[in-house]
Amino acid sequence: METFFNPLSVAIVGATEKPGSLPGIILKNLLSMGFKGKMYPVNPKYVTVFGLNCFPSILDIPDEIALTVIAIPAPLVLNVLLQQARKRIHHAIIISAGFREKGAEGIEMEERIRRVAIENDIRILGPNCLGVFDNYTNFTTSFLSWERVSLPKKGSLSILSQSGAFAIALLDLAAQEGLGIAKMINYGNRIDVGESALLPFLRDDVHTKVVAIYMESVDYGRRFIEAAKSCSKKKPIVALKVGRGAAGIAAAKSHTGAIAGNYAIYKAAFLKSGIIEAHGLEEFIDGVKALSMQNPPMGNRILIVTNGGGFGVIVADHCSENGLEVPPPSPQLKEKLGSKFSTFYVVNNPVDLTGSACDRDYHIALNACMIESDEYDAAIIIPIMAPQGMSEKIVDLIAETMKRSGKPAVICTVGGAFTMKIKRLFEEREFPVYPSPERSARAMSMLLKRRVLQESAERSAI
Repeated sequence: METFFNPLSVAIVGATEKPGSLPGIILKNLLSMGFKGKMYPVNPKYVTVFGLNCFPSILDIPDEIALTVIAIPAPLVLNVLLQQARKRIHHAIIISAGFREKGAEGIEMEERIRRVAIENDIRILGPNCLGVFDNYTNFTTSFLSWERVSLPKKGSLSILSQSGAFAIALLDLAAQEGLGIAKMINYGNRIDVGESALLPFLRDDVHTKVVAIYMESVDYGRRFIEAAKSCSKKKPIVALKVGRGAAGIAAAKSHTGAIAGNYAIYKAAFLKSGIIEAHGLEEFIDGVKALSMQNPPMGNRILIVTNGGGFGVIVADHCSENGLEVPPPSPQLKEKLGSKFSTFYVVNNPVDLTGSACDRDYHIALNACMIESDEYDAAIIIPIMAPQGMSEKIVDLIAETMKRSGKPAVICTVGGAFTMKIKRLFEEREFPVYPSPERSARAMSMLLKRRVLQESAERSAI
């Protein structure tokens, strides 16, 4: 699989400088990202494209080629693949659409391509896809301009997706959420390479810490379960399964030609293989964000600390709904907290520091409850930034205290421009921030699910 992400040389079939051309944008993106491999535009209409020598066909390229990127009309793809076979190029990413998703004629074209690939030992990603994005090798086959989609920072989340629109939207959201990306793979109709081949690769990828999967269907049932089980032992996998009802199944078939299948079977397969299932886009994004930035808690005893009492109550409600315990502090811990705070602070759980709180109060509460005590496994912290006592110093105080505790925390903060600045500062320190109590509780629940699945896998291995 490495060649799909870090080819020594790549031929872009159909490359042109024509505005809006898919293969032209792919080549332009590679140049702008600073990809270091050799690039060979292929188009009989041009001598040069973006200053690079352009060849009439891949057979005219005098050098060895590791990978082809094919973005031409579907009926022309087979001929290019036959040329590729003659030149002994063993990897192809077929961007072109108009295959299985279009019905019988498209299915027949796919089958011919599949036969040529099998006979000539060619691995194929696609067709009907964006292909790949690798943030560490600076290689991408995306045909969407970086002027329209935010280039995410380097990070540890890798995305597998049958939907190109979903994959690219996730890249865009990642930049907005301060979430770093390692790799993105969109395989569309999945004529060959799919989840079962990519999960073992991501399991061993040094840059990937968390795997996110948007799934309409699965490539090979048993093989997928084994690959996912092996990967999830090392790294959390979060899946968003779509096509669960009749309307969704029909939509998936017209989208990528996928047969979405019986949802109950998928649900059982996820449990068996250690996959965390997300229900909806919001939970999916919040879950992968939390897992990318924080480790799972050792238990489900959650401390809530806030200077906005009402928000603390809402979080406590949603913790209960998501299987998280919010136990009150012991009499000894209550006494310790009471000795450090004003009498009108509420030393319970939630710890309500009231509108009179200052930055330092958060450090005091977290130090007493998370470092000097073993009564809590994780914290949901809700700093409301409007009161005068609150400043940017809150970020370092909370981050340093929680990191010394060795326990995870998620942040919830609600507000305008200054609050958004605080959000970015927390996320730079690898603390996930959510704009509502509900989402912060669900994100903590996703962290806990990872711990539960890990323990279940360890028990079953004994």
